[in-house]
Amino acid sequence: MSKTRMFTRALLAEPCFVPLSLCTALGFSFLLARCYISGGAGYVFLIKNLFLAWIPYGLSVATTMTPRPTGRRAVAALWLAWLAMFPNAPYIFTDLVHWRWRPSTMPWWYDLGTLLTFALAGWFCGIASLRIMHEQVRRALGGTSGWLFVVIVSALTGVGIYLGRFERWNSWDVLTRPKFIASQLLGGLANPLAHGRTLGVTIMFGAMVLVTYTMFVSMGKQTNIQHRTSNVE
Repeated sequence: MSKTRMFTRALLAEPCFVPLSLCTALGFSFLLARCYISGGAGYVFLIKNLFLAWIPYGLSVATTMTPRPTGRRAVAALWLAWLAMFPNAPYIFTDLVHWRWRPSTMPWWYDLGTLLTFALAGWFCGIASLRIMHEQVRRALGGTSGWLFVVIVSALTGVGIYLGRFERWNSWDVLTRPKFIASQLLGGLANPLAHGRTLGVTIMFGAMVLVTYTMFVSMGKQTNIQHRTSNVE
């Protein structure tokens, strides 16, 4: 079986794939209707940003199908790529800033609904991918290490969202300009109180990722409890 076919099967087997696809399709239908009604191509940047949000989800699925221990280098590369691309998923929520300068060709509620649909699809692509990675860490290192991993990723994501929205950095800058990025980050860490917006954005969005992920996981636990209860009855 080819790797492409194996990846496709693994992707389709993920329980979140269909709901995420439906949310994505809904966002595209809103955007297409908007283009047709308004006669323009506004908000097309949402397509690129949502595509970037799907990448960490695909990478997380790929990490589950790489053979070990012979594929250690491939696994490490996939994990690093996932970590670099992960902030793109929750980052799409910051696209709501464009609603302030929306054109007047469409009702405000339609543009808000379109932006929110894309934002939710992107955000939960990230949350679902984090769940896949968290489960792998938990199985390998234990529950405490698994949640420590989630907390660290959430904090780094807050930094990534700030760098993307305000500094206009891209995920690939980690590979193309690692020294420059490291110097900028170390400068901010040396005196965080002098960078109030950086600290505020990092804490706020990092906390949002952590809390929404906790909510996502707790719903899965509730489903398992209900399933066990029904079996007992």
